[in-house]
Amino acid sequence: MHRLRLIAATAALMTPLAVTGCGDDAPEPETAGDTAGSSSAFPVTLEHAYGETTIESEPERVATVAWANHEVPLALGVVPVGMAAVSWGDDDGDGVLPWVEERLEELGAETPALFDETDGIDFEAVAATAPDVILASYSGISEEEYETLSKIAPTIAYPDVAWGTSVQDMILMNSEALGLADEGEHLVEDLDATVAESYADHPELAGKNIMFTYIDPANLSQVGFYTTHDTRPGFLAAIGMGMPAVVTEASAGTEEFYVTRSAEDLDAFDDVDILVTYGDPEGDLVDTISKDPVLSQIPAVKEGHVAVLEDSTPLAASANPSPLSIGWGIDDYLSLLAEAA
Repeated sequence: MHRLRLIAATAALMTPLAVTGCGDDAPEPETAGDTAGSSSAFPVTLEHAYGETTIESEPERVATVAWANHEVPLALGVVPVGMAAVSWGDDDGDGVLPWVEERLEELGAETPALFDETDGIDFEAVAATAPDVILASYSGISEEEYETLSKIAPTIAYPDVAWGTSVQDMILMNSEALGLADEGEHLVEDLDATVAESYADHPELAGKNIMFTYIDPANLSQVGFYTTHDTRPGFLAAIGMGMPAVVTEASAGTEEFYVTRSAEDLDAFDDVDILVTYGDPEGDLVDTISKDPVLSQIPAVKEGHVAVLEDSTPLAASANPSPLSIGWGIDDYLSLLAEAA
């Protein structure tokens, strides 16, 4: 099972708040070699899973690794010198998701150096960009990887649980490392307002318990689902949706972002109102699970409350909420869930 790090949405226009990040206080666009923040903010020390990182002076060259960290500086008008390439969800094969392409175009910037992370972090490629800081607050980097990156430049690792950093914490940590803490707080407020408005426009979702799953048609004996440590269900819980008891209990008992449960444990899924999964919306996944003698007994499946995110599309790739993807597609994503409800 591949490690999907993402939520959904087709091409809704990016809202002005998500584009500027900070309303009237948004900084002028910076190029990759320009200073990110204000010298008065430094030195700054951030705590994370592997200790503390101190950034002594304003970073002029910002590199990012792992998923979506580059969207924080971009939202705040700073163009990184390098960032991770994406393949899952990339609709045109250029290694850049559409909402990032739009932001780079707005800033009049070229695409930064792209790091191929197919087989892990490309340390040589990161070092070649000569960064002053490396942002990885949303990641699952190991301590060894953190130490290697730290030899290149001060590195901001995730705060607590691997791949469990909320979009808000990712913004706050990365923006503080850039000397743009106030702007980061404004960005969080703006995105929270955007999400709250969209959620209010979909009253069908109120009071519904949602389970974010990955169903393998080749093995229907197991139901795999994401815990609230993962940003997909974590985001949905934060905006007001309910979590089934099986998700809540599993999340309390592990730090893993993904677990499995035997499909035979039907009682565990009794309070699942909406089931969301990846697959082909025009394919036979829903038909397959609806005809399965066990899975078909899950109330959400029996009643047709299944939302399918088309695999490896921008819609699915925005399933992990990020600073730029939220404004790009939150309405379409919640509409998809509302239709299932």
